Amino acid sequence: MTTTKTRITDLLGIKYPILQGGMAWVAEHTLASAVTNAGGAGIIAGGSAPIDYLREQIRLTKAAVGDKPFGVNIMLMSPNADDLAKLVIEEGVPFVTTGAGNPGKYMADWKAANIKVIPVVPSVALAKRMERSGADAVIAEGTESGGHIGENTTMCLVPQVVDAVEIPVIAAGGIADGRGICASFMLGAEGVQVGTRFLAAEECQIHPTYKELVVKAKDTDSVVTGRTTGHPCRNVKTKFLKQLAKREMEGGIDPDEFEKITLGALRKAVQDGNLDEGSFLCGAIAGMVNEVKPAKEIVEEMFAQAEAIFNS
Repeated sequence: MTTTKTRITDLLGIKYPILQGGMAWVAEHTLASAVTNAGGAGIIAGGSAPIDYLREQIRLTKAAVGDKPFGVNIMLMSPNADDLAKLVIEEGVPFVTTGAGNPGKYMADWKAANIKVIPVVPSVALAKRMERSGADAVIAEGTESGGHIGENTTMCLVPQVVDAVEIPVIAAGGIADGRGICASFMLGAEGVQVGTRFLAAEECQIHPTYKELVVKAKDTDSVVTGRTTGHPCRNVKTKFLKQLAKREMEGGIDPDEFEKITLGALRKAVQDGNLDEGSFLCGAIAGMVNEVKPAKEIVEEMFAQAEAIFNS
């Protein structure tokens, strides 16, 4: 068995079936182009960033990777989703990943532009809906992942999605080494999406404080905030976020106040390394991320481990 020849490598034209997560404020051209040039598929985060900025990010990535594939992540609840949906067509982006909604209304235009569409799904029902609407593959993302999360674990979600759809499934959430790749493939996935491991890539442009938090994190150092607002989010456990989660659990904070406190918190983490007000999004796997390395080394090491396991 091999982990480097799947329907995902064929679909995207990549050497290794690994996508770098489209992490808001984190996934910009430097990281995306490094992962693509390493043989994976780098992704630029759309988020709510200005269209001119994202156009520049796309063009900088193109300049760095040539004709190799990369993607853009579009959060469908973002106010600029319509503009971003047009931008990826104008700029000839090879594929898009989507989150927080149904990309159905954009599908025909993207397909006409030969853009591959790979939605992130937290449930079987959404995976089936995405397949019906024309998705080329889906990313089944478990609750172990960083940032906005569902409730189902990767190990439970992936095989159920694999059984429910014919299109290829990419596993995400809690994958940081070759063992995670092998486990994902045994569950029926044909690729992986990795976010937290790439936070410690040399090319990742986050604040040094953020990078240090990830590298020093232990297995118990993640905390989920936002459960009371219906938008749970996994973060590195800082004093600020631990207190925020405690206040939530005790009912000492209403959704409006919570939103006020966390507004701009991710930017404060990524750009400023602000421990008092920043939200340092990170997966539960951070305890396995112990050193900073070039993206190429991360990708090659993960797949060398996976191949060794499968061939042992």
